[in-house]
Order: sequence, then C-alpha cells, then structure tokens
Amino acid sequence: MESQQLAPIKKKGNFDLETLASMPTFYFPTLNHKGDKLAFYWDKTGRMELYVMDLDTKDIKQVSNREVPKTLRAGFIWSRDDKEILFAKDKDGNEKHDIHVINVENGNVRHLTETPEFQEYIIDSSPDGKWYTMLSTRHGQLNLFRISSDGQTVEQITAHENPVWGGDISPDGKYVAYTTNEENNMKNNDIYLATFDGTSTERVVQVKVGSSDSFADWSEDGKFFAFSTDAHGVSQPAIYYLDTKEIKFFGDKTHDQFAVKLSKNGKFLVALQVKDGSISPVIYDIETGDKKELKFPKGIAAGSQLKDDRYLFLTINTPKSPSLLIKYDLETEETEKLLNTDMKGIDPELFVDGEHIWYPSLDGTQIPAIVYKPRDFDPSKKYAAIVMPHGGPTGQYFLNFSMMAQYLTDLGYVVMLPNVRGSTGYGVEFRDACIKDWGGKDHEDWVAGRQYLIDNYSVHPERVAVFGGSYGGYATLVCLTKSPDLWAAGCAWVPVSHLKNMYEKSMPHFKYFLREQMGDPVKDADLWEERSPLNFVENIKAPLLLVHGTNDPRCPVTESRNVRDRLLELGRKEGSDGDFEYVEYEDEGHGAMSDIQGRIRSMKLFQDFLYRRLVESN
Repeated sequence: MESQQLAPIKKKGNFDLETLASMPTFYFPTLNHKGDKLAFYWDKTGRMELYVMDLDTKDIKQVSNREVPKTLRAGFIWSRDDKEILFAKDKDGNEKHDIHVINVENGNVRHLTETPEFQEYIIDSSPDGKWYTMLSTRHGQLNLFRISSDGQTVEQITAHENPVWGGDISPDGKYVAYTTNEENNMKNNDIYLATFDGTSTERVVQVKVGSSDSFADWSEDGKFFAFSTDAHGVSQPAIYYLDTKEIKFFGDKTHDQFAVKLSKNGKFLVALQVKDGSISPVIYDIETGDKKELKFPKGIAAGSQLKDDRYLFLTINTPKSPSLLIKYDLETEETEKLLNTDMKGIDPELFVDGEHIWYPSLDGTQIPAIVYKPRDFDPSKKYAAIVMPHGGPTGQYFLNFSMMAQYLTDLGYVVMLPNVRGSTGYGVEFRDACIKDWGGKDHEDWVAGRQYLIDNYSVHPERVAVFGGSYGGYATLVCLTKSPDLWAAGCAWVPVSHLKNMYEKSMPHFKYFLREQMGDPVKDADLWEERSPLNFVENIKAPLLLVHGTNDPRCPVTESRNVRDRLLELGRKEGSDGDFEYVEYEDEGHGAMSDIQGRIRSMKLFQDFLYRRLVESN
C-alpha cells in the first residue's frame, strides 16, 4: 500500500465533535385539542425537556425541569382539557415506562402509573376527559387498558395472545380502535374495534390474510376511519365506513404511502409518501380520490398535526439541513417557520449532500442506499469507507440530516447507508425478503455495498469498516464472521449475537417480532443457531469494538458479553492494542442518541476506534 495514494483521514476535522453533537433537536410536535398550542420535546438546554409554543404569539415556555426521560422511546398526549401532558418515562433506558402527568401551567408532575416492572405507553384520552387508554405488559403480552384520570382505576380492554398496537378512542367515546393478529400467518395484522368498557371486540378490517392493516385516524363524526394496508404490494391509505363496511383505497400503488390524518370536515386525508429515501405529504380528496403532492426538497417533510383543516405542521429535514418546524398553509401553499435548529455557530456550507443510489447485490437484485463522500472528494486518491447497516431490520435510512454521517465524512471517510433487503420503504416483497433469512440475502447486500464503494467511490479494499447498532450490530457481527477477509474493522453497538438467547430474555411483544422474522425458536432451532454469529466468533479477523448499555431490554447486554467471553476463551486479546475492545454503559439502554451527553460519549468512542484501527494501524 503506497501511502501517497491514500486520502488522509483526519483525527479532527472542521467540526468540533461536542459542538456538532450538541446541536439541539426537537421531537414529536403535538397540537393540543383546542389547536392553539404546540408541545414538543427539545434538548436546547443540553438535556431533553418538554416545551409548549403559543401559536398566536410564538412564545415558547419550558414546562418540565428534568422530569422527562433523557432518551426518548415514546411520544406524549395532551389531556382533553389541555391543562396537562401525559408522557412515558423509564429508568436509565430500561423501557419499563411509568406514565407521568405534568401540569402545563405550573410544571407539577404526578404519577399516573407506578409499575416499574412493566412497559406502558399512553395512547389517547376519552372525549369526557375521565379516562385514558394505554398499552401495558402488566398482564403478560402487550395489551390495551383504560385508566381513570386520577390513576385509581385500571381496567383491561383486550386480552389477546399476540401484541396489541393502538388504542384510539372514537369521537363518541364508545369504541377503541386497535391492531392485532389472530391468524396463523405472522405477517398478518387486522383492525379491531372494542367497546370502551372492553365487554366486546370485533374485527372490522382484514383486507386479506397476511396483509398488515393499521389504524390511522377517526373521522370527526365517527362514521369512518382512515387506515393503511399493504395488501396490494405497497402500503397505501384507505378508509373504512362503519355503516356499510365498505373500504375505499387511495393511491396508484407505486410507492409506500401511509394514512396519517383526516380533516375535520371529512373531505380530505393527509398521507405520507415514501419515495427514494424521502418522505413528503400527499393530500387525497376523499370523494374523488384525487391526489395532490406537496412539493418539498428531497429529505423528510413529515407530520400529522392539522389545524382548522388548513394548516399542516411539519418537521423538515434534509441531508444538509437539520430539523426545521414549519406551518404549511394548504390553501396558499405558503410556509411559516416556527422553530429552527440552533447550529451552534457551525457553517451549514460545511455539510455535504447525500446521494440516493442503487447498486447490484451478489445475485443482481438492485439495492438502494445513501452515500456520503467527503467535501473535497478526489477520485485520484483512495479512501477509507464505512458501511453502516441500519437497525430493525424493518427500518430504513432516509435523506435526512445524519450527524454521524456528516461527522465521519468531514474526517475523510466515504459513508454508505444501505437499505438492504428487509428494509421498509420499497414495497412488501423487498421488506419481507429476509424473513427467516437474517444473515443471508442481507449479508450479500452488505458485501455488495462494500464492493460498490470500491468500484465507484475510489475506496481502498483494505480500508472498509462495518458499523451498526441493534440489528445493525447484528449485521456487523454477521459480516465479521461470514466474510471475515473483507472488513478492516467492525463496530457492533447494542448488537444481537445469539437469537435464542435474546429471545429467552425478551418481552412478549419482542418475542413475537422475532418469531415473525425468523420462525419458531423450537421448530426452526437449527436455522436460529446457523444465523447466530456467536457460534462463529472464531472466524473474526478484524478488530472489533463492542458497545452496550446494561439496561437494554431489546438486545440484552449479555448479547455483547457472550461475544467478549467467547473471544477471551479463544485467546483473543482485549484492549486498545488488542484484537477487540469492549465498553459497557451502566446508565444506558438500547443506545442514547437522543441524549446529547450520550451522543457525545458514543461518537467520541466510535471515532477514536475507527481512526486507530483504519488509519494508525495502516
């Protein structure tokens, strides 16, 4: 390897890591019932807090003072009288949420539930303000409950064997809409209505066995509701009429679209369209089915908050521009900026754009990905690169602002964010391509992505790392054990290493997801073992960094500890000058990227490891 041919990787670039990672971010903008205030999480103080904006004056008030969670795993709702906000809070990332209630005026906080051994999520408030719906594991599987506004009475509404999602109350307070599966087909999800007291339930929407149908929003008069279904090959919006049981579908079935909000006058439906790594709103005329696309730059323009059937509140985010909160006028198509991201003095011109590309996998299947390359990219030089598998696997990368990708490209790396088979956003067949095939076709796609960078982005074949979290951590371990000669280093963040071990320690609804993805742990035991990288740790040749929070309920910390122990049994050396490095965080769960201090800590760790292993060792 001739050093003069290599593009330099900097240990410190244009961005100060702490400054970049400290840029505030806002989450879950939510209108109150009256429509005159907007609440959101925001970490502008350096820690996540709850804020409320008066939409008339644009004044912003901080409501909480360290009572809300540092790391976000759930949204929040307004009480029916708009005097309180209800949110879920866990302990150090363990996701065993209690429901808390905060008074918007004085900031006083009270517990609605105190069940630290269970996971609970607040869903909706009844029209009379006397009840709330919530999802809870307090009786085993995740099911739907109602709880009185004082927290004194809790009643179970559903008792399904498989997990329940949703819990939206009809405008007249008679019914609760939710989704679950009572078929043998694990890909199936149907929409049910339960009477609010739980005395009866009825399945009202099953487009077909095997389709995933999910509730979106009630009409103001309660006569119909909007939902999404993937019965026709892509997700598409639809409406169900309660009286006639008629279903009306919208869209041309070319791209995934999801119903999000019905207008109060019942005349139009707001949906979100996913296309080529971007999200943008579309408006459907309910009577005619005509579609209007709202024009926004490539990236994310998403939101489900609608005021006066005229104003849509959206979060705008592009590769070169962090989040912007806007009010969009559907009549005039004018935009009003409500909240900008504080750039902390960083010149936005330093950010690079992402390219949404397609590359051929090993079998010729076209795989979408987003690629970032350094600002001063010179094809006459050879670059180090990082392939970053996403979590999920039913997730995807978008053309949004990626703090990690911007930081790494600024240091000189080429970064690929591949949406391999198993990802959402590209239709049902693509999404389901790796069911019972984790570590199979997806592995081929990661390997092919690496080769595509070498062939098309001037990447040196001996300087490619793989780095991912959760399912992306599993991907890292799969790559290092199944194609060990291809990777110069690997970072496995909160990974899965052994499917059966993780299954046995998982909450019931997580177990359901694993069965849906990889089959039965008993009947498919051989497959589960064959696709568990813990069984093949001896194949690892590249330096490995393992990072895990001890409170992780999704991928328990033993998933990393077992890899560490196996490496030690094999005589591998641990440490910064050894074969692998191991880090645990005692105050963290399944990652902490929505917490500024957790983000800084993790980004420093990854950057240091990659520099030492890809640069100093070469």
